[in-house]
Amino acid sequence: MTKRRFIFGILLLAALSLAVLTACSGSPTGNQVVPSKLVPAIVAGDTVSVPLAEVQENINSKFTLRTDTQEISFMAYQFEGAIQVRADICPPCRSQSFTLYNDTLVCDTCGTVFKAASGQGVSGACVKYPKASVVYQVKDGKIMMQAADLVTAYNDTLTRD
Repeated sequence: MTKRRFIFGILLLAALSLAVLTACSGSPTGNQVVPSKLVPAIVAGDTVSVPLAEVQENINSKFTLRTDTQEISFMAYQFEGAIQVRADICPPCRSQSFTLYNDTLVCDTCGTVFKAASGQGVSGACVKYPKASVVYQVKDGKIMMQAADLVTAYNDTLTRD
């Protein structure tokens, strides 16, 4: 990493931190900053579900799935009236935590910014690793997904765009 890129990264993190702090302090601009909250995932056979009410209440939730080889992380959040479910990993920096900031997801480790609606990278060091979405359905107050779809989305997110 060159000195110029390092300094740019520090400045970007400082700017994002200031934006988050300003929004959290009740700024009159109406910015919405929502860190993720862990919600329970229930595994029944090949189906994984999370409580819809908790995702709606938290606005930005995360959950994990234990596979035969590892524990993998996902986010479920409300954006523009719809639920989004995506892999919760930033491969180069290995972060598993994102803050929903207005219409973007911001990596809590490196500050890379992704579009909340599509998971596509906008700016930052890990921009080439879009957050893959997971197919789901809502049934009986639960967001229900297939374990295979979750694993596929996670693996797709690990692959450079």
